[in-house]
Amino acid sequence: MLDVLREQQAALPASVARQANLAALAEGGVAVIATGQQVGLFLGPLYTFYKAASAVAVARAIEAESGIRCVPLFWLQTEDHDFAEIRTCAVAGPDGQPARLELAEGSEAQARVSVAHRCLGPEIDALLDRLGSLLAGQPGAEEVLSLLRAEYRPGRSLAAAFTGVLATLFADEGLVFLDPRDVRVASLAAPIYRSCIEDADLIERHLQDRQAALAAAGFATQVAVRACALVFFHQGSVVGPRFRLQKAGENATEWALAGTTATVPHAELLDLLARDPLRFSTSALLRPIVQDALLPTAAYVGGPGEINYFAELGPLYQHFGVLPPLLVPRTRFRCVDARTRRWLAQSGLQAADLAQPAHEIRARLTPARPGASPDPQKLRDRVARQILPAVEEVISAISATGEHLHRPAQRARGSVAHALEQLIGRYARDLVERDETTQRRIAQLEMVLQPGGVAQERFYGWPWLAGHLGSSTCKHLVLERLQQAGAFTTDILELLP
Repeated sequence: MLDVLREQQAALPASVARQANLAALAEGGVAVIATGQQVGLFLGPLYTFYKAASAVAVARAIEAESGIRCVPLFWLQTEDHDFAEIRTCAVAGPDGQPARLELAEGSEAQARVSVAHRCLGPEIDALLDRLGSLLAGQPGAEEVLSLLRAEYRPGRSLAAAFTGVLATLFADEGLVFLDPRDVRVASLAAPIYRSCIEDADLIERHLQDRQAALAAAGFATQVAVRACALVFFHQGSVVGPRFRLQKAGENATEWALAGTTATVPHAELLDLLARDPLRFSTSALLRPIVQDALLPTAAYVGGPGEINYFAELGPLYQHFGVLPPLLVPRTRFRCVDARTRRWLAQSGLQAADLAQPAHEIRARLTPARPGASPDPQKLRDRVARQILPAVEEVISAISATGEHLHRPAQRARGSVAHALEQLIGRYARDLVERDETTQRRIAQLEMVLQPGGVAQERFYGWPWLAGHLGSSTCKHLVLERLQQAGAFTTDILELLP
């Protein structure tokens, strides 16, 4: 495995720290702090960059506490074939409006091919030119574009371009990379694949039992258990389309390629695995098992979804005799620049407020009142001080005249209070909606902090943040915040450039 790591790092930008980490791995007694992500365009969503930084910070923290050398490692999820999920990158243009950069979808024949075998076409130059125009005038634009142009070139694999950028950014931190679409990695993983095929029924029962236990405890499962082998098969060749292996009915001598009518005899499948293991790759549930079987993984830094599906993996770790790692949630960040902070102050909001539903945000604002329109809060105070006590007096007097009037009186009390609150609330919302300045400011805040209704780090790509700050400054700011807050924090950390 060490030979694989050495060779794969040799193709990356030179790094003294990375070479030192490889030397430490060769000496033994070293722990790996792993993370990983799909190889998205221009590094994909911002949380990919944050994941890498989190792995570096966790490695430093565990090494400092334990005295054991810890090497941060990024597992490149190149086996996956979901190209649609990685072919875009969003930034904001000079007008602040989000803009999406996209690679062409490619042919139908490529739809199920692992992204490891996807190469950049001539369109990448036009995308870089457009990115340059979108980032024009930003302090870090030139630095960002220089780095991206050096790696994202026509004819180069998407995985190599992604790795080259991330390796350059974290060269001084010694981040090591592993691409599993390597015949040597597949050969090492082959015994696990074989067990998945031969013990599929047993593994399925174990996973179903775990899912039932989670459901009984009130937890939803992240990955559904199917009648399959947890292994994908690449039809025709190593670069062929990728299909999940599933049982062909009750016939134990054949396997079906999910979504097709094709089948592969059991004996032929095992023969192919022995001769050409790169024709096989992992599912979401199996990938962590292979990772931790091949590496001395002490901790895994993952996102919320990954952390959730680890709850299902206990039976798999037991089946393969692999020790599960410590799970560390990746740190979440929110960049709040000076202009955004000013808008927030003018609106009387905090950055975290933008994660609330839009109607709740507007309900909190002090509306601008045209002319002599009353203040909604003063109307509420008047209802509480004068109207509701008067209603209560009437209700009590009526209730006292007979038991049969008690329940209608109680309903009337609730109806009056509810109707007045609904009316005042609608009036307050109407005032806010008439305030164009407030509406524009909220829209601007949403574009920066909660674009498209999702967290900033899930929408914008790395060039958006690095363009504002510069790639080096961006990394140092993130690592400094991690050092201040602690590598294991579960709070959303604000970047305040």
